[in-house]
Amino acid sequence: MFTGVISAMVVGWFWYRSSMPQLPKAAPIPHTDVNPLGANFFLDREVERWKQEKTLEMASAAGIGWIKQQFSWEEIEPHGKGEFDWAKYDRIVDLAERYGMQIIARLDRPPDWTREDNQFKTRPPDNVEDYGDFVYEFVNRFRGRVRYVQIWNEPNLTAEWGFQRVDAVAYTRMLEVAYRRAKEADPNIFVLSAPLAITLEDASMRGNHNDLVFLEQMYQAGAGNHFDILSANAFGLDRPPEDPPDPSVLNFRRVELQREIMERYGDVHKPVWINEYGWNAPPESFPEEILTWERVTEEEQAAYTVRGIIWAREHWPWLGVVNIWYFRQVGDVASDRPAYYFALVDPEFNPRPVYEAVRETAQGMDVATPGLHQETSPAISARRWQMVLDTEASAGAALIPGEVGGELFFAFAGNGAALVTLPGQESARLWIEVDGKPPAGMPMDESGRAYVDLPSATSELQAVVPLVDGLGEGVHHLMLSPDNPSSATVDAFLVTREVAPAPFYVLWGGCAVLALAGLVLWRHGARY
Repeated sequence: MFTGVISAMVVGWFWYRSSMPQLPKAAPIPHTDVNPLGANFFLDREVERWKQEKTLEMASAAGIGWIKQQFSWEEIEPHGKGEFDWAKYDRIVDLAERYGMQIIARLDRPPDWTREDNQFKTRPPDNVEDYGDFVYEFVNRFRGRVRYVQIWNEPNLTAEWGFQRVDAVAYTRMLEVAYRRAKEADPNIFVLSAPLAITLEDASMRGNHNDLVFLEQMYQAGAGNHFDILSANAFGLDRPPEDPPDPSVLNFRRVELQREIMERYGDVHKPVWINEYGWNAPPESFPEEILTWERVTEEEQAAYTVRGIIWAREHWPWLGVVNIWYFRQVGDVASDRPAYYFALVDPEFNPRPVYEAVRETAQGMDVATPGLHQETSPAISARRWQMVLDTEASAGAALIPGEVGGELFFAFAGNGAALVTLPGQESARLWIEVDGKPPAGMPMDESGRAYVDLPSATSELQAVVPLVDGLGEGVHHLMLSPDNPSSATVDAFLVTREVAPAPFYVLWGGCAVLALAGLVLWRHGARY
């Protein structure tokens, strides 16, 4: 009988504890709690501005949150060192902000003045420090607006390395210089390594080098110290996304083999972002000899694209953004070329089946469900808040308000939400609204504004500060605004589900039931 009473009390305690905000024991890999949907764009090639706007309007409507865009060094600093022309790219950054999309900036294509041999535009500069200076100027100009930069593109292909012998050590040196200069311009910038083209070739053939071998050589040269995110390519060719990885096979899951190399060299806490991803769907009439990326039907292209993203998010905890190749060409790729048939939208803005599949998959992705959500979550949007790197944060970064009046928005589906602050958090006050009005039970100032006070967190652990609870079903919208921009920090949000604590009469009723059951079993045992 006594055992039954204790059992009931233990069950009741754990039932009660299950309704309280809890932090996970393991820290997530940074930059994985993000909107996974990105795409490659060619906004710099558009002459008419309305087409740039139409492109991002359709992309945003499909739930795509990331713009992978080349920023050509030769167009920005064309005539000589220090002579910049930012106008075209200022407009692109402005436009991205207007549509609430983030940019991953690919930085390459040196101007002629950086080389003696200008036969090939993709050849690196003679002095890699010139490239470092350009990276510094770019990051400094778009500080806080473009937070992710990719250093070069596919350096294991001779065509991307100026038609000279590819060199992992030389690329690593470039990456080292660029990383250092980027962090000097903005310590809170995130640097992506160059994606490697997936290929089974070696340098003795056409000058291209196997991506797995090249990546291993990069790590041996010390590349692991000079990037925050590994960028990778993931084309499916004619195989479904679930096709298992094999060093002798080119397929979507080949990314896992690159991940194994990362982990072998200790980079277990860095994420992988996909630079180019997709399946090619040219007409059946195309001859096989020109099908560089093999061929699938349009229906397979649509299904594989969304299946691959869903499968990867379920199986790869280290995955962040997946940039589809590509959203829309500007009309410079003819329809008799296979590359034309990667597009989500054709040059006339007609959506293809893969666009509709992505749009359908994105539904609800920007709403947080019960659990922990980092500052990079697609459920979070901010106006005049900024992300800062912090080693004390659960995923290495946190949000701080840039000024009074800045607003932080969080959309969630749950009965409550809590805020996770950093260790060492100073006391601070945040104005709060839920679904456009002050939440019930919150203290208010004389003007009727509700607020929450963040306590001073002097311990080495994050503080979990409850914000709202007892909400009904459906999606809720939380807004926080700082009283003093210098003090508040937001490491993450915690969404709670509706698990009501057991009332005491239920607990004691459970005790009685278990006690009665214990008595029956005791008497049963005594009789037999």
